[in-house]
Amino acid sequence: MDKRLFVAEDNYKRLDLFLSEQTDEFTRSRLKKLIEDGHVSVRGKVTTKAGADIKIGDEVVLDVPDAVEYSVQPENIPIDIVYEDSDFAVVNKPCGMTVHVGNGNESGTLVNALLYALESLSGIGGVLRPGIVHRIDKDTTGLLVVAKNDKAHVSLASQIAQKTCKRTYYALLEGNLKTDSGRVVTDIGRHPTDRLKMAVLPDGQGKIAITDYEVIARFGADFTLCKFDLQTGRTHQIRVHAKHLGHPIACDPVYGYKKQKLKGDGQLLHAQRLELTHPSTGEKMSFNAPLSTAFAEILRKLCKQYAVDQAAFDDILE
Repeated sequence: MDKRLFVAEDNYKRLDLFLSEQTDEFTRSRLKKLIEDGHVSVRGKVTTKAGADIKIGDEVVLDVPDAVEYSVQPENIPIDIVYEDSDFAVVNKPCGMTVHVGNGNESGTLVNALLYALESLSGIGGVLRPGIVHRIDKDTTGLLVVAKNDKAHVSLASQIAQKTCKRTYYALLEGNLKTDSGRVVTDIGRHPTDRLKMAVLPDGQGKIAITDYEVIARFGADFTLCKFDLQTGRTHQIRVHAKHLGHPIACDPVYGYKKQKLKGDGQLLHAQRLELTHPSTGEKMSFNAPLSTAFAEILRKLCKQYAVDQAAFDDILE
């Protein structure tokens, strides 16, 4: 049985619509059948109505029978575990590592590494995503939290849905962002013609996405180092909002310029800080991870080239 937990960040008029937006593995008709067959529970009770209302904060559990015909294998892949206790772990993910198995990635993922490194992971994420509470993109570096038991998973997922878990990112943008700080509020959804990409959509046609930003340093007219605080957690949110501002993230192969001024293995985006409440003790906790070696080296070179004092962001450099 492949068991998955989702926590609603918005209101939905239909349960099957909500589930279809949480996973791209099943058609809506397949989800409707799973609901009708009693494989979905809402707020702890089995729901067999595909048209059931979903409210903000509702916990929805999807049990998919025989979802996967193979098991994910532990692999001895070195990973940077920033913190670990009996409830959860915080990992500093490197560039180029996919978070979980799927879409042709059956090995070399963070899940493969976690299964080897940790004694336990929550089962709520299912066979393919054990312990995975939230994700960051393959080429994005930095912090994410992993649940080691189901109770912790429910708590951490609820914190993310209720926006009490705070996530701070740093990114190097193309060009000179004119405003020193601001908030971007748009709808984000699947790109109308390229289903592998996300895009800013007209109001009401996607999910609301809110990103706060602050300029940390400017490198002439060529680049801007920014700090981003996520108020929502949409797929590719910062990358899409940076492009919407007219300043895509440097080295972004999907949303960036075709001709890049810098050479890099992926977008220069780093999940630097994570703040959460401990699932068992209620303690407020915060974790930090310095920029990746490659990102830090690029910033040092830019500081020399543009005569910028790196003191304003020296604390995030390795």
